Amino acid sequence: MSSNEVVDPVSVELTALLARLAELAELPTDPLSDGGAACIDRIAVLERARAALAAAQHTAIVAFGRAQVEAQIELVAEGRLDPEKLGRGIADQIALAAHVSPHIGDRRLRVARALATDLPCTRALLVVGRISEQLAEHVVSVTSHLDPELRALVDKEIAELGLEGMGRKQAEAAVKKLAYQADPQGFTDRARKARQDRRVTLRPAPDTMSVLSGLLPVEQGVACLAALRKYADSLIATGDTDDRTRDQIIADTLVERLTGQVLAEDVNVEVGIVLPLDAITDPDSASPGELVGHGPLPAGIVTDLLRHTGGHRWWRRLFAHPAHGGLVGGDPRRRYFDGFLATLIALRDHGMCRDPFCGAPIRHTDHIKGSKAGGPTSLGNGRGNCVRGNHLKELPGWVTELLHDGFGPHPHTVRTTTPTGHTYTSRAGP
Repeated sequence: MSSNEVVDPVSVELTALLARLAELAELPTDPLSDGGAACIDRIAVLERARAALAAAQHTAIVAFGRAQVEAQIELVAEGRLDPEKLGRGIADQIALAAHVSPHIGDRRLRVARALATDLPCTRALLVVGRISEQLAEHVVSVTSHLDPELRALVDKEIAELGLEGMGRKQAEAAVKKLAYQADPQGFTDRARKARQDRRVTLRPAPDTMSVLSGLLPVEQGVACLAALRKYADSLIATGDTDDRTRDQIIADTLVERLTGQVLAEDVNVEVGIVLPLDAITDPDSASPGELVGHGPLPAGIVTDLLRHTGGHRWWRRLFAHPAHGGLVGGDPRRRYFDGFLATLIALRDHGMCRDPFCGAPIRHTDHIKGSKAGGPTSLGNGRGNCVRGNHLKELPGWVTELLHDGFGPHPHTVRTTTPTGHTYTSRAGP
């Protein structure tokens, strides 16, 4: 990352503090001399420091947000920015600086603004480390339905609760109770609206696993789990478990009922078999596979998937550069040929948005150098993007450049420059 040439004295001071914290991290402590009491004291102080650092970051986030809004208002006045897009790109720049996803950047901006404007007492608790950043975010969330006057009242009550002496769940419940008492109808209306946001999401987990999550109305979630448990218990009662545990039966039943398959393992599978270019002539070359969006699969797992599934099975040879392992081409043989270039780009980008630190699923396949500017529709000039990332680069001050197309000694590399002049680099993984 690079930044403007202006030297910020506070940033210099914070950098020095970071260096000192790094030294303290390596400072030896003899836990035997006092039974570990000094270690506990240090842990407690550092935990408070986490909260204080979060508050300091919130201060910088709010100041940056104000500066960006003022700059964007000028762009609107000049006719260079659609008024409806006012405020866009602010959270994205925060996310890039913090090395987090735009979704988390949005949340941090929202939390920082709420603490600064509506919840000064809660913010004060965070500054001195009496509550955690997580609890402060919870306060912002559960009071979001309140008007400023009621929110300020609840904020003062929160300061008198003694949250630092409570466990996380107890503290969250106490805050939620205050928010409900302040405006029962608003709390109820908010709960009704939340039911409209029901959805199902999937994210990768370690060891070739994944987490399928359903955000459901509470009674539906309870009913789903109860039905799965009841069926599993019926199989256990009859001994018809196929040597599976209760949790395994529940997981298998979920897959079977959602997909309509007789057996959970009979899913359709497509596995990309990565081949280094210098090993194409060796049919026995051992290479890891890839399940798009979920990372590499060990050769043994690939074999298990293709051998044991009763669903449709495909495999595709993907040609990798011998030096950096990035994809440089592929074999279009597949059940359907349409859109192979987009599929190849999605494989190269591992099914995730190529904006730095984003990680959202690919929704658009985008030109790095726009087609209107003469950019080709090619593997090198293409990248996978989420919807937000694709629209973001159209805002004034955002520039996306292709540094390496992936066919030489370097992996496919894209550089993003933000309106403040900071640059961030994204490289395709092997």
